[in-house]
Amino acid sequence: MSHAPDRYRKDDDKSTSDGTATLAEAAARVSGLTVAAPDGRVILQDAALALHPGRVVALTGPSGSGKTTLLRALTGLLPAGTRRTAGRVEVLGHDVFTLPERELRALRRERLAYVGQDPGSGLNPRMRVRSLLRELADDRSPKAIRALLAEVRLPDDGVLAARRPAALSGGQQRRVALARALARRPNVLLLDEPTAGLHPELRDEIGELLRHLAAEHRLAVALSCHDPELLERITDEVVELGTSASTYTGTYGGTAAARTAEEPPERPAPAAVIGAVLDVRDLRVTFDRRSDAPALDGVALAVAPGSSTGIVGASGSGKTTLVRAVVGLQPVIAGTISLDGVPLSTGLRGRSREQRRRIQLVTQNPLGALNPSRTVGDTVGRPMRLHRRCRAGDVAARVVELLEQVGLPPEFADRYPHELSGGQRQRVAIARALAADPDVLICDEITSALDSATAEAIMDLLVRLREERGTALVLISHDLLLIADRTDTVTVLDAGRTAESGPTAAVFTAPGHAATRALLRTPAEIT
Repeated sequence: MSHAPDRYRKDDDKSTSDGTATLAEAAARVSGLTVAAPDGRVILQDAALALHPGRVVALTGPSGSGKTTLLRALTGLLPAGTRRTAGRVEVLGHDVFTLPERELRALRRERLAYVGQDPGSGLNPRMRVRSLLRELADDRSPKAIRALLAEVRLPDDGVLAARRPAALSGGQQRRVALARALARRPNVLLLDEPTAGLHPELRDEIGELLRHLAAEHRLAVALSCHDPELLERITDEVVELGTSASTYTGTYGGTAAARTAEEPPERPAPAAVIGAVLDVRDLRVTFDRRSDAPALDGVALAVAPGSSTGIVGASGSGKTTLVRAVVGLQPVIAGTISLDGVPLSTGLRGRSREQRRRIQLVTQNPLGALNPSRTVGDTVGRPMRLHRRCRAGDVAARVVELLEQVGLPPEFADRYPHELSGGQRQRVAIARALAADPDVLICDEITSALDSATAEAIMDLLVRLREERGTALVLISHDLLLIADRTDTVTVLDAGRTAESGPTAAVFTAPGHAATRALLRTPAEIT
């Protein structure tokens, strides 16, 4: 793959000639950093980290262990309401917490790039992709913009660069955000869960790109990640937070056991979908009515009561567009959506309150889905009041019960979204959806930002809901092992069309479409 190396600073640009970092010294260093919340609660304690040119360092640990806080500390901008109580953070020879504001802004603008966990929320929804890149690029020529998109595996087909963020999948938004970061030609690149929500092959390609940028262009890279296989492949060092902060050296190019879904566990085939609770037929969606290339073209989906249905496909294949259309958030130009045989309006405004309650969506990026002015307790309690799911006097107790179900302590009810980690916000979003007591719960990559233990606990909770309440689940995920283990049926999308669908075991064991075979193919080892 081409990475257009001439766009980056040469090695001698990062030497002592500019008075900052040499190749031998750390580009960034954190020592003894302690960060506390307004109530005195310690979020990060005595953290230490060193980033060197040419090396990739990963931060791991359970949700809420302080990974995002540590990455943001390197920018000199801690989460709102928190404060540094001890420690020092130096980037390119500057103490970011004592640097004058004007110089700190220049450092962020010219030498330091940060891509957050919910990159879509950082993209101006009114700007097209090409304008988002030109805004930061030194070279604003069409050729340079195409090179940036190609680097992050988004080749410009003449259509994508003209789209706005709302017309991109979550994975595409993440790669546009990465392209914006690279457009700055930074010395230090900070990435919060950069591969969350990407299918395995693309995940490894992005990992390869980060490895290349570090090794060939002397870029210091730090990322948070929950994927141990990817970390073994691309990182030089791993810092584990949340227990006793420990560090171990990784082995780039290691031979981690490959994960594959080509041989899913045996399971009985589900019964035919008769009297589907959710029935989608011949759905057609376009982002531009003048376009000849629809985002969805004739897609169908049938979900039986109490069943678990998976939706898989490459990034940009239409998965998120499909479920947004199902809940009424995406305009539809053709097709029908039925709930228990009753046709639904394709727009949210045309649906009754009860119809809206019965289908709930947990989105891929919870930061943009949670009202920043509401506490967690208000957020989770609102659907109960709106849909009258319990008596007014019982709402607080029910909120605590739901928080505990998703692995959050009761005191989180008084916190605001900005006081939570990405994984914690995702769990709040799940609790809010469950508060409505839905008949169909749609989950779009809900485990991608969670550590493995939390993800397993959330999936166990959803299984219990199926067993106890008969809730039907629709799961979108690039984790094919999760789909193989947790769903009865699966629908494979390819370029906005249904490639194939059927019992999960049958589809994964004997795929009948090239798109399915490509998804199931074990990613090649990075060389």
